[in-house]
Amino acid sequence: MFKYDRLWETMKKKGISQYDLYTHYGVSKSLLDKFRKNKNMEIYTIDRICSILDCDIEDVVEHVPDEE
Repeated sequence: MFKYDRLWETMKKKGISQYDLYTHYGVSKSLLDKFRKNKNMEIYTIDRICSILDCDIEDVVEHVPDEE
């Protein structure tokens, strides 16, 4: 499973809010909700977020092994 908790930490460090993402960068609120709920994301979307935040993929997503 992929978790996006690091996204929120990176946004805080970079001083970019959710409001900034959907107002200034055109990121939809529904997309932010998908991040919040750790839903499946396209790599293009993660790339776009990394470009906006000027960060690496590790700053946005982490892999957590599924529990058996």
